[in-house]
Amino acid sequence: MTHEAPATREVRSAAARRDEALSPQAPSSIRNKPRDAGDAWVDGDHGRFWGRFGAAGVLAYDPARGVLLQHRAVWSHNGGTWGLPGGALHQDEDAVSGALREASEEAAVPAEGIEVLFTSVLDLGYWSYSTVVVKVIEPFEPVISDPESIELRWVPVADVAAMDLHPGFAASWAALSAKMQALAG
Repeated sequence: MTHEAPATREVRSAAARRDEALSPQAPSSIRNKPRDAGDAWVDGDHGRFWGRFGAAGVLAYDPARGVLLQHRAVWSHNGGTWGLPGGALHQDEDAVSGALREASEEAAVPAEGIEVLFTSVLDLGYWSYSTVVVKVIEPFEPVISDPESIELRWVPVADVAAMDLHPGFAASWAALSAKMQALAG
């Protein structure tokens, strides 16, 4: 009786294919084929930003555990820093829907069991970023569900500013946290 090794084939998830397509190390022929019309860089007076139709992220606040932060993949824009699960909006997608979709895709943040407290928008004219601040009503455990995260962590509010934050998030953290804590009660 002979034993043959089972045939192997590479099985990659859609997220892994996107990782390859978006990676700065990927060949330009792959990187230049976005998976959605919104997955593209935009350039303007204030710099280069990801998301043809803007971008959005979720700042999930659990009063017992703090805020959910994402340690961003090194290959991503401002990689290696801590920020919010989020990303490029799809065409005609509102910021809350886009932020919740992206947070679900990247960190398994559920759309149920949370309460939207407020949205904060940075509008540069040619690009905008919306931070959707939510209060966690039903605790959940985040799950790294795509290659855009190195780690997901609940961080006590008092400890956030001491972390190596994404520059945009760092600039907005003080105002966001004050309003978040006031509204969350």
